[in-house]
Amino acid sequence: MADDHIRQPGVLWRVLTNPAGAVGLFLISCVVVLAIAAPWLYPDGPFEMVGMPYGRPFDEFLLGTDMLGRDIAAGIAYGARISLVVGAVATLCIVVLGTVVGGLAGYYGGRIDSAVMRVTEFFQTIPTFIGAIVIVAILGPTLPHVIGAIAIVSWAPLARLVRAEVISVKNREFTSACLALGMGDVRIMIVQILPNILSTIVVAGSLMVATAILFESGLSFLGLGDPNIMTWGFMIGAGRSAIRTAWWMVTLPGLAVLLTVLAINLLGDALNEALNPRLKR
Repeated sequence: MADDHIRQPGVLWRVLTNPAGAVGLFLISCVVVLAIAAPWLYPDGPFEMVGMPYGRPFDEFLLGTDMLGRDIAAGIAYGARISLVVGAVATLCIVVLGTVVGGLAGYYGGRIDSAVMRVTEFFQTIPTFIGAIVIVAILGPTLPHVIGAIAIVSWAPLARLVRAEVISVKNREFTSACLALGMGDVRIMIVQILPNILSTIVVAGSLMVATAILFESGLSFLGLGDPNIMTWGFMIGAGRSAIRTAWWMVTLPGLAVLLTVLAINLLGDALNEALNPRLKR
């Protein structure tokens, strides 16, 4: 029994042996390396006018220049930093808020559950992207406000998912045994319940990273991103007026968004298969 348990492949190995997971992990690794190396690759920054406007790819610069002579490749490299930061921080906020709210509702039930679920349903009735637009328009287009807006409009589905998982685990024998032994509620939720629902939270959170990146790109495209920060959405929005004559200004940042979101979704699906016993081969 022990030898069989030791021989079982780990989560990372199951992800790597999954073709979709391997591709997703490779693409995400490339984005992370590009984001880390951006200051060394392009020390002048993404806003520096380094060449002639509308420079075509592979002429003077690898990916060409925009209407102001800024290097497209530098913008994509620095935009990767912002996309990863927004995706990670917004998802962390969503996971913490959704787990706490859903966990309390599922564990205590009764009036607490009813009150929390009414609030959750209210947030779910708000169109997420429109809600984010309204919040950023009111608070101002800064990066913290963008991250906060994404978290505010996105936590409710995770809270409902966590609530359902907590209710399922709460009714099992080991939780009842802990209660009979006099273990406190907080300790039961952290030590007993949370480890049993952690895989569900991890998978849901990994997919929310892609959603957060798309939200940030959409807000920046509409001019609601931080104007002092170069992002992929900002580059697409700035170049849309010249899409017929300078396709690379829109296409290349758009491909960066596409590949990053695709990679995260592939990795999320592979994690789901690796962590969900019912999907294991």
